Amino acid sequence: MSAPDEQSRDNRRPLIGISAYREVAAWGVWRQDAAVLPYAYVEQVARAGGVPLLIPPVDSPDLAGVAAACVAPLHALLLAGGPDIDPQHYAAQRQLATVEVRPQRDAWELALLDAALDRDIPVLGICRGAQLLNIARGGTLHQHLPEEIGHESHRPAPAEFGPVEITLERDALPGSLLGGRISVPCYHHQAIHELGRGLAVTARALDGTVEAVELAGRAFVVGVQWHPEQDTDRRLFDALIAAARVGVTEEECV
Repeated sequence: MSAPDEQSRDNRRPLIGISAYREVAAWGVWRQDAAVLPYAYVEQVARAGGVPLLIPPVDSPDLAGVAAACVAPLHALLLAGGPDIDPQHYAAQRQLATVEVRPQRDAWELALLDAALDRDIPVLGICRGAQLLNIARGGTLHQHLPEEIGHESHRPAPAEFGPVEITLERDALPGSLLGGRISVPCYHHQAIHELGRGLAVTARALDGTVEAVELAGRAFVVGVQWHPEQDTDRRLFDALIAAARVGVTEEECV
């Protein structure tokens, strides 16, 4: 490929769907249901060269069909962090530590993920998104990580990200991008337990907690337990956008 062709591809701005929250929010004189998302996700995708499109949860008797129609124009899907996933999705009893579940969001994001995998577009799952990827492949979660590892370093205090040292497989994603050992910002009290079909663990915290997984046979289907949108290192987002550009024509991008 010639240099001008490479430059043209680099300038393409693929459409990146980002799963959003449905929460009660306040702005101005209003307090009501809203579709919301921490703006760091939007900034990271835009800075990496993608066009961020927020996808709030919806209800429909044809959830799979609506999700497929929503995913159809996208070039990649980003599953954002958020509250605990209902344990019914991995055939477990809900423990007291599992709180603030969002059944509507669970069902919607699982449908979005199914549609994205059917289309074979890149997927990046962040924190809850990584857990959702594991559940969609038949895996399970630890419902309260401190009971397993004996400390709360992965979520040290409300609204406080904890720096966690992790080791990564250098010949797999995301270690091939980030190196063999880094510190990452974490905020989670749950984590992957039994691994889902086709997934490989590609990073762990020093305490053994699974911090990244990759789906075999796909160019870019990755889940990370930490919050890269809170970091100054944009390499993971750059790689997502680069993967989204592959095979995309100029007419399909903004």
